[in-house]
Amino acid sequence: MEFDLLLRALELPSAAAPRRTWAELHGGALSLAAAEAAARHEGPVCVLAPSAAEADRLEREMGFFGPRALRRFPDYETLPYEPISPPQDLLADRLLALNRLARGEPETLVLEAGALLERLPPPEFIVSRSLSLAKGDRFDPTKMTKRLSEHGYLRVEQVAEPGEFAVRGAVFDIFPTGSAVPVRVDLLDDEIETLRTFDAETQRSAGKTDKIEILPAREFPFDEAAIKFFRERFREHFPVEPGRCPVYRTISDAQLPAGIEYYLPLFFATTASLFDYLRADTLFVVVDGALDALETSWRLIEERHEQLHGDIERPILKPSQAFFSPAELRARIGDRPALTLAPHASAEHANAGVTHPLAAGVAATDDRIDRWLGVSLEERTLLATSSPGHREMLLELLRGRGYQPHVYSGWQDFLTGTAPLGITVAEIHDGFRLAERRLRVITATDLGMERPRQRQRKRRARDPEAIIRELTDLQVGAPVVHEDYGVGRYRGLTTLDVEGMPTEFLLLEYAGGDKLYVPVLSLHLVTRYSGASPEEAPLHRLGTDQWDKAKRKAAQQARDTAAELLNLYAQRAARQGTELKLDAAAYQRFVLQFPFEETEDQQTAIDRVLEDLESTRPMDRVVCGDVGFGKTEVALRSAFVAVQAGFQVAVLVPTTLLAEQHHRTFLDRFADWPVHVELLSRFRGASGSAATIEGLAAGTVDIVIGTHKLLQSNVRFKRLGLVIVDEEHRFGVKDKERLKRLRAEVDMLTLTATP
Repeated sequence: MEFDLLLRALELPSAAAPRRTWAELHGGALSLAAAEAAARHEGPVCVLAPSAAEADRLEREMGFFGPRALRRFPDYETLPYEPISPPQDLLADRLLALNRLARGEPETLVLEAGALLERLPPPEFIVSRSLSLAKGDRFDPTKMTKRLSEHGYLRVEQVAEPGEFAVRGAVFDIFPTGSAVPVRVDLLDDEIETLRTFDAETQRSAGKTDKIEILPAREFPFDEAAIKFFRERFREHFPVEPGRCPVYRTISDAQLPAGIEYYLPLFFATTASLFDYLRADTLFVVVDGALDALETSWRLIEERHEQLHGDIERPILKPSQAFFSPAELRARIGDRPALTLAPHASAEHANAGVTHPLAAGVAATDDRIDRWLGVSLEERTLLATSSPGHREMLLELLRGRGYQPHVYSGWQDFLTGTAPLGITVAEIHDGFRLAERRLRVITATDLGMERPRQRQRKRRARDPEAIIRELTDLQVGAPVVHEDYGVGRYRGLTTLDVEGMPTEFLLLEYAGGDKLYVPVLSLHLVTRYSGASPEEAPLHRLGTDQWDKAKRKAAQQARDTAAELLNLYAQRAARQGTELKLDAAAYQRFVLQFPFEETEDQQTAIDRVLEDLESTRPMDRVVCGDVGFGKTEVALRSAFVAVQAGFQVAVLVPTTLLAEQHHRTFLDRFADWPVHVELLSRFRGASGSAATIEGLAAGTVDIVIGTHKLLQSNVRFKRLGLVIVDEEHRFGVKDKERLKRLRAEVDMLTLTATP
């Protein structure tokens, strides 16, 4: 299908006019222009954004508007000279991009301008350090181990991320830089018998492949010659005693210190810039403000150097040695064809005539959708929302108001369609109107129905069952529990000869240095230790009845707890629970105000809580997740459902500080809703607390966040329906007894970061 271009009338840079500007590009039209410029240019394209956030936005939006594959080239995402190394997956993205560019492939690169300042390895380094493996190739594990280590790969017990490898008998696992999955090399004598991709989480095979490419894991060499060269260059650059410098000592010991990336020039006689990787016919698409961002980044580099250069234990290179200056980069850009994209109209340049999508005077009121649609349907309109879930919610809202939007799969599908009103999934920050084509793109953000969504670096999805079933996350030295022998420490995997056959074992260490070898086939007998402090886990001694006594005692405690729980559940079963009816339309509007994209685990937790709330059986659910998992949003949505159903919600937290934080969060989230949120803690004072307690009894307070004061005998609710408890294990014994009584009466949701 031919790619439809909306801005075909605007001219690209040419030999006669190597520098052009397209102006008056409102909102997402700027990304549309970049995508169309890339589609029209036959060679490589390099899109420069003023910041990392802008580069991320451009990558997402250009991917929706244009046909060309994009490659993101991130900067290190650390402060200049910071003794912190970037995540390995970020380095993998960079190295994959450099490898493709070094081989002359016509990439469309998207990056923040500040990334141009960073010095890079020469292109020949990337090409010469890359290798491929194919089925039937000769393979020497010892030589490959040495080669991978020299290329920056880290040897581990079990691979989990790019840049790692593991050797276990006749099996050689590699997670190549730039690959989405690790590869298992099965050997027959000295030959590769099979190459199998596998799941890093479960270690299970996913499929076979005939060939793999292995890129270097770092942007510098790390063999003996490279380490020697680094040591010489370090002594040349820094007039200090090398032995006092941890970086120098660590490199000398063939180890990689954190923040080594800012010493990259010491590994090479000459470094390269990104321009050395780009073909001469590369078109630069420069977003307005990107070149000014070079100066801003340079000032930060100079400020950081001024702050840190006096540390004799960690000397740092001068800005001119570690980075390229803005003047150098501007000169290099000046040698290439460049197209500047600007949002505002200009009398000096070609104006695209793309404006704000909504008519002036459309206020942020509840009827804004009707007011907007009343004027917008004179032109073809596409409504863009950020996820399939949000699209379905918006569809339901629109259909409830009598509109019938057509669902489009993408941009080209919309352009070739005929429906006056369409809807699609596209993460576009701001919409636009192209009057000449009688066309609009409106985002849910434009309508105030979504906040701009913030993206995090993608992480591989985890199988929840694998967390229990596998030892993927187990670190050497971590305590584990063997079903028959008790608590020991995991000391890694080892291979022993059993009747002439190499067999893998888990090595467990017990009290007194006793060792236990557990066959991998008996992995089901080993679980992770879940006591309070892994560092102080009490190890059992082999050959004694210590573990049997501990199991008998635990069994008795379990029986006592079970009896108590049976009594509690009998009370709950005898009580008819409150079935909370979900107002789907209102709930969807509330969900659309969440400024982040739900994780898979978070969405699962939300769905299960909603099922419980809509059931006639009283809810008693625990949501467990690390800090940052998003447990608070689970609580917010649960509270919304309860309040909309006419019930009050009590949020119980262990500290006044946490109460204040939750209070602010709930106030912010319910700001657009007729919901009365109050706080009950010692900071409220006697009069404030009395007013809140009175409001709870009268039913004028919908949600109350409080500490143990909520459990006092003088606190009465008119219609309590849901109690949310944060970190219940931090409450006292008496408080927990009161919570037990509550569990028999209302829906309970417990949030915790402690399994």
